[in-house]
Amino acid sequence: MSQTDNQPSFTGLRGMLWPIHAFELKKFLPMGLMMLCILFNYTILRDIKDVLVVLAPAGGAETISFLKLYGVTPSAILFMIIFVKMANALSKESLFYAIILPFLIFFAAFAFIIYPNKEALHMSVETIKSLQANYPTFHWMIPVVGNWSFSLFYILAELWGSVIINVLFWQFANQITRITEAKRFYGLFGFIGNFGLMLSGSVIYFCSQMAKSMETSNIDKWGFNLKLQMGMVTVAGLLIVAIYWWMQRNVLTDPRFYEEGQGSGGKKSKPKLSLGESFKYLMSSPYLMLIAVIVLAYGVSINLVEGVWKGQIKIRFPDENDYAAFMGQFSFSTGLTTVILMLVGNNILRRLSWFTAAIITPIMLLVTSFVFFGFILYGNTYDPFAELATPFMTTTIVMAAVLIGMVQNVLSKATKYSLFDSTKQMAYIPLDPELKTKGQAAVEVIGGRAGKSGGALVQSMLLMAVGGSATLASLAPVLGGVVIVIVVIWCLSVAGLSKKFEALTKQDKKA
Repeated sequence: MSQTDNQPSFTGLRGMLWPIHAFELKKFLPMGLMMLCILFNYTILRDIKDVLVVLAPAGGAETISFLKLYGVTPSAILFMIIFVKMANALSKESLFYAIILPFLIFFAAFAFIIYPNKEALHMSVETIKSLQANYPTFHWMIPVVGNWSFSLFYILAELWGSVIINVLFWQFANQITRITEAKRFYGLFGFIGNFGLMLSGSVIYFCSQMAKSMETSNIDKWGFNLKLQMGMVTVAGLLIVAIYWWMQRNVLTDPRFYEEGQGSGGKKSKPKLSLGESFKYLMSSPYLMLIAVIVLAYGVSINLVEGVWKGQIKIRFPDENDYAAFMGQFSFSTGLTTVILMLVGNNILRRLSWFTAAIITPIMLLVTSFVFFGFILYGNTYDPFAELATPFMTTTIVMAAVLIGMVQNVLSKATKYSLFDSTKQMAYIPLDPELKTKGQAAVEVIGGRAGKSGGALVQSMLLMAVGGSATLASLAPVLGGVVIVIVVIWCLSVAGLSKKFEALTKQDKKA
């Protein structure tokens, strides 16, 4: 029995806003700060990677589909193979350092070494356009190869979200957090972490505005912006490493906070599995398969919507620093909205059922997608790809599409961060250690990437079928229909997983 079990339950405003015992701060605050730093980096990397590939020479938002399908997904599979082998060979602490440090080294090297020499490393714009003219079917694939270092940055920035957040952080959290603690901690981890989104959004906007206002003409303003932001990413990453190191020596050695095998439903450990056995274990578990379907559904649906939206942003903001400044405002808005929803979501997690908390995200995405695709279809009548003089709510058609898409993405991501992530991670807790570690890695990395590549597959196949310089916005009727079908499947999977989660939780309490 943990010390928490002997503590009185929280009531009133304290129970709603801060259900943490004073003695638990030693465990809770470092984890919250880790999440803040991870999301700070995640947001900067997410916004920068989009600027790089969308505004790359002869590139566009359409290249993202090909990058995710042919770059991110194979890289995620390769990482999974490496991760399983490293997990069998290294301790959990050594594995953490071995995974996170190469990311930080690359991002620092990109800003200070690779980007300044991009002209020597990449194809020329003339070469890319010539190849596009000769091979129209691969029009959007050619810039992915031609601007290869931008593509590599995009791939590693995408993997940061899957690997550092979903595997390293949440595996660590699930390892050291009891179910009774998770119901109070997990929502607040996200609450504190999303201040990282607000902070990073402000940093992105400030750095972009500062770089754009520089009067020296012989300085690459976007390159200067990259150095500022990647320097901050490196510092925040080293802080994550330092916090993890401190917790290993000061929290995991304290029996009040951690006991070997806690939350697993038993203290007995199981032998480690090979890669083939791990996949077999995953495929034979209906419980994990339902989690995988939910992860897939989110990845496919949100990426189908985002692709169209980012195409509109490129039209409105063709300069790198302007694009980045807008994304900084978007990230700040997402963080602020998420923090507000966290206050509500944390109480939904504690007071209502797991199903109620888990079903809100797909419903929110469904409703907001209806509005966004509806406007794109309406706007197509008036040629949204031209800067029309006709105002819509005091702005142009393109800017209206950008703002409506921004609202859609803010609300969808805010419910994702405040409820989807917490309920998904809670679903892993009743599992045994083997499923919790390798099964979770398989679902998060392979499932998460397959979700994004599923959306990318739909987009890339349609673009290649139409050929030439066809855009995602012109495919909005088809993409909108696919989103509706995917979200319905998502809702059905949540219902099925809810029954299994409740059954396992009751079983775990009896053990």
